[in-house]
Amino acid sequence: MHNVDIDLVEMSLDIIKYAISRISDTDPKLGFPRKAEELKALVGDTVTPEGIGGERAFALFKDVLVKASVPIDHPRHLAFVPASPTRAAVMFDLVTSATSVHGAFWLEGAGCIFAENQAMEWLVSLTGMPAGAFGVFTSGGTEANLSAMVTAREYWREGDERNSKTRGIVIASNGAHSSINAMAKVIDADVLLIETESRLESSHLAETLAQMSAEDRARVFAVIATAGTTNAGIIDDLAGIATICRSEEIWFHVDAAYGGGALAARSVRHLFNGIEQADSVTIDPHKWLFSPYDCGAIIYRDPKLAKKAHAQEGSYLDIFSDEGAKGFNPSDYQIQLTRRVRGLPLWFSLATHGTDRYEKAIERGIELAQIAGRLISECEHTELVREPSLSCVLYRRKGWEAEDYRAWTYKNHKSGFALVAPTKWRNPEGPETVSRFCFINPDTTEKDIRDILFTMA
Repeated sequence: MHNVDIDLVEMSLDIIKYAISRISDTDPKLGFPRKAEELKALVGDTVTPEGIGGERAFALFKDVLVKASVPIDHPRHLAFVPASPTRAAVMFDLVTSATSVHGAFWLEGAGCIFAENQAMEWLVSLTGMPAGAFGVFTSGGTEANLSAMVTAREYWREGDERNSKTRGIVIASNGAHSSINAMAKVIDADVLLIETESRLESSHLAETLAQMSAEDRARVFAVIATAGTTNAGIIDDLAGIATICRSEEIWFHVDAAYGGGALAARSVRHLFNGIEQADSVTIDPHKWLFSPYDCGAIIYRDPKLAKKAHAQEGSYLDIFSDEGAKGFNPSDYQIQLTRRVRGLPLWFSLATHGTDRYEKAIERGIELAQIAGRLISECEHTELVREPSLSCVLYRRKGWEAEDYRAWTYKNHKSGFALVAPTKWRNPEGPETVSRFCFINPDTTEKDIRDILFTMA
């Protein structure tokens, strides 16, 4: 299977040509999903005893499969949290895979891990956390949050042996990311969500703790604040929450998976004051730091606590602890053992473009949100639900119901024009279906925004 032949060389050239064409494409097509039955009819069986050949498989990918998928970097893909990896990062993602380095241990991946760590040093510097703070790249925010909460729970249990078999409680707001509930199921913890229509204030947390029974209060091992909610870009009262957590000796985690990129933007950096007091911070470079999927990061105030919680032992792993193999082992600081060096594309992009270019691109996303807010306010058939926050904009089409938004979304998407999805916003009267922009791609234009709003007329 590994023998090099003429067909393989030609296929490699075809793939490289496709990759270069896709990376340099300034007008990518916005794919639309097909049902599995449709795809089966078009593609047939591709995994067979004899194989269908690389040329046939690649043709099916180009002509059918990729067209039934949505590119995350389309300039009018403004739904969910899209992404816009730099060309340098995408190209180096190819190199990362071709290099075939195992990124769990220094013994095997020293040079590549060293490069990852230089990118991590920059991320840590953005948070303002004290000397000694450090982190590791993960598959995304879910794994980062999970790794942080495992560390927090183990630290809590070690502090009091009575907690060794106790089911702990994590406190967050109802605006926290869905991965918080998913994470809690994995570690068998309860989640207490504080209901709030906007940001989580320190007063909300203080009131919640005061109203808890002594038994439940003793079970609280972590508070999760959000620095840029996925739905609306809201940043919680980080400084106030940090003060309470320090006073109450509760682990303080900040989920900045989406919003963390804005730490590099001087225009909004002050909104994150207090993040430097966190015990752990999640940031996803594959969201607003222009890295390809999948690349998240977890940063710890005291990495030794994470190592104590996560380091794995096994006879075949002993060599990685020998004096001659000593170095930074990413597997010691998060739940994953086997890992690719997923921080390399970010490192290469940062090294290529410099951090000043990054700040400029992030500031553009914030600027686009402000432009959209102005255009929405000027348009007679639309209005803002709330002022833009970071790069998120919530707005409504006057007179529309939930079904109108869904029909509009599918119409624009199926035509290949834009993907803008509805969401829910909690008003005093109850949840309301509204529309939402999330700007990540600096190539999105004011004309794109105008044209999208025009389709609502």
